[in-house]
Amino acid sequence: MSARTVTQLITAQPTSDGAGVRLFRTIGSQALDSVDPFLLLDEFKSDQKTDYIAGFPDHPHRGFETVTYMLAGSMRHKDHKGNEGNLVAGSVQWMTAGRGIIHSEMPKQDDGLMWGFQLWVNLPAAEKMTAPRYQDIPPENVPETTLANGTNIRVIAGESAGLRGAVRGIVTAPLYVDVSIPSRTTCTLPVQPGHAALCYVFVGRGRFGVTDTNLGQLVAAQQLAVLSDGEELTVRAEEDAVRFLLLAARPLREPIARYGPFVMNTREEIAQAFEDFRKGTFLQ
Repeated sequence: MSARTVTQLITAQPTSDGAGVRLFRTIGSQALDSVDPFLLLDEFKSDQKTDYIAGFPDHPHRGFETVTYMLAGSMRHKDHKGNEGNLVAGSVQWMTAGRGIIHSEMPKQDDGLMWGFQLWVNLPAAEKMTAPRYQDIPPENVPETTLANGTNIRVIAGESAGLRGAVRGIVTAPLYVDVSIPSRTTCTLPVQPGHAALCYVFVGRGRFGVTDTNLGQLVAAQQLAVLSDGEELTVRAEEDAVRFLLLAARPLREPIARYGPFVMNTREEIAQAFEDFRKGTFLQ
């Protein structure tokens, strides 16, 4: 089996989005524009309500998918079609914006810890104008297992540790796994060869891309490791336990034109999205 190793290490940069929500951004930053088909990766984590209370009021999207994964706290989602739901700790929402949607994500709490992630995944040209849809997955429906060595795995999308993820039918065939490895433990995870892959550490630190001849790259919390191609990834937690997201998906290898909430293939399509939104035909 060919091993994946770390080719690039990115430290998350503090920023803000929405109505002033404080975030830590890796993909979509000045340091790393994208990892095809991933367009953006944010971690939001704070127990100070002023960092998150303003939330993400109504805003449009077209041409890609947004994925929200909550670790702590509660957010209420609403859209222009009347869909509404709560994102609670352990839950996932995979939203395919397609041809257009207007939605909001607002805190459902006045204090306490709010912690989670938002990932943007591109859509191929043939799917950018598809009908919008949601997959809202409550915590109890996210498959989870603990391996014999104590490693805990939650499978949001794709397949890992004999489990099939809760999210289905995504065109880029993604893998989205939440992995916790105990101190001084090694775990090897399969990854589809040919797919872009990366790991984002959010608790502790570990060595990523361990091989017989390579000690691996040390990656700590709020760092993203971009991986080489290969069939498997080996991670070792040393004195600290490590928890991270393993993300992989099929690259689209198409031109990307993006501006604000729209991601298309050409600047003309971006201009058309803004014109559609301005004229009120965006959602037709």
